Amino acid sequence: MNIREVLSKLPSVDEVLGNENIIEILKEYPRNLVLEGIRETIDLNRKSILNQKDNLSNIEIRIENIVNDTVNRVRLKYELSLKKVINGTGVVIHTNLGRSLLSESIKDDILSTAFRYSNLEYDIEKGERGSRYSHLTETIKKLTDAEDVLIVNNNAAAVLLVLSTLAKDKEAIVSRGELVEVGGSFRIPSIMELSGAKLVEVGATNKTHLNDYEDGITENTSVLMKVHTSNYKILGFTESVDISDLKKLGTKYNLPVVEDLGSGVFIDLSKYGLSYEPTVIDSLKKGADIVTFSGDKMLGGPQAGIIIGKKEYIEKMKKNQLTRALRVDKLTICALEATLRLYLDEQKAIKEIPTLKMLTYSLCDLEEKASSLYSKIIEKNIDAKVCIEDGLSQVGGGSMPLETIKSKVIAIMPNNINVSTLEKRLRLSSSHIIGRVYDNKYILDSRTIFEDEFDVIANELKNALN
Repeated sequence: MNIREVLSKLPSVDEVLGNENIIEILKEYPRNLVLEGIRETIDLNRKSILNQKDNLSNIEIRIENIVNDTVNRVRLKYELSLKKVINGTGVVIHTNLGRSLLSESIKDDILSTAFRYSNLEYDIEKGERGSRYSHLTETIKKLTDAEDVLIVNNNAAAVLLVLSTLAKDKEAIVSRGELVEVGGSFRIPSIMELSGAKLVEVGATNKTHLNDYEDGITENTSVLMKVHTSNYKILGFTESVDISDLKKLGTKYNLPVVEDLGSGVFIDLSKYGLSYEPTVIDSLKKGADIVTFSGDKMLGGPQAGIIIGKKEYIEKMKKNQLTRALRVDKLTICALEATLRLYLDEQKAIKEIPTLKMLTYSLCDLEEKASSLYSKIIEKNIDAKVCIEDGLSQVGGGSMPLETIKSKVIAIMPNNINVSTLEKRLRLSSSHIIGRVYDNKYILDSRTIFEDEFDVIANELKNALN
């Protein structure tokens, strides 16, 4: 049989289109997508035949195979690029895996806002147009005593808006040791420059004194700024100015004091065994006029840049034309309000906000989780050595950069494939399990894995190894 005869056995597009399985998927998927899948599948088979032209006797063309390949191809084309994954890395606020997870307890609130009309910019009591930011004001006041709040799409945008409003064409003073890069090559100096503010660096990288700020003040100074270095630490011979001292200086020269906390936290987590991080409430109590922080890091809410503080300054920001360009939608406002509401009861917040719950697990809790996952895996009789080991989790998300947390992990050592192959198979599986490879072992950290994912992991391991 020559190659032309083999190629002639390939079905036509119309022939595949008439198959009952293809007719069935046309009820679910767009016709143009199905046609594209058929053409691509036939073309791949054609190329395969041409590549095997010297071994044509082994080529078998079956329409059933082409139909099955087409169905799989169409399904892959139609599914969302943004997929659910299983985080076995032990990094709680994993920037690459979506950062903080929302609480299951607020799901109904978000769904009702998403699928029905809402009073986003409507004052129900007055029967007239309202502000989308008013929904957060009362909760923020209860939690922090701040006078007002404004929400934009992330913390970089929050800093940009604050400086554009308070320091455009004027000077903003900041310590040289606080000019951080906040991720993705976005740097505080660049954001300040984009806002139109002139950056005035004071002090040294490792030491800045109060008199450094005072010496930098001129008639063109508009803001005293402090940036909390939540994503790196300078150790050793260091000194920085506390926000309370900066506030005294601001009062003396009638200048607003702005603190960018980066990864804002509402609860002092040192009570739960973690290192102390300045809370939003601490910053306000020490005198900051404006505080900015992220919604999807330590707070455990949606992506957002949160600006809280003095009403007189936030009112100016609301009138800034940038605010409309940076504003958030109804789902973000709903998710943030519902998350903040959980903080009215600290124990409820710890229990129901996934980020806080994962960060405050006891070793006993993790031992129990790891044992349960281990049992599920062992039941599958997989072709690998499996054991429970001590491990270290991370906070992640540019928060607490030196913090590692003791954890319990499942270590898997395959018998007949290498660890990198196992990692790839699990990552590319339908469940997209993301783990770590360390010391020639595949590691799954129990801290960031949910109990309802245990069976899924065990089944995927069996498929990958057996």
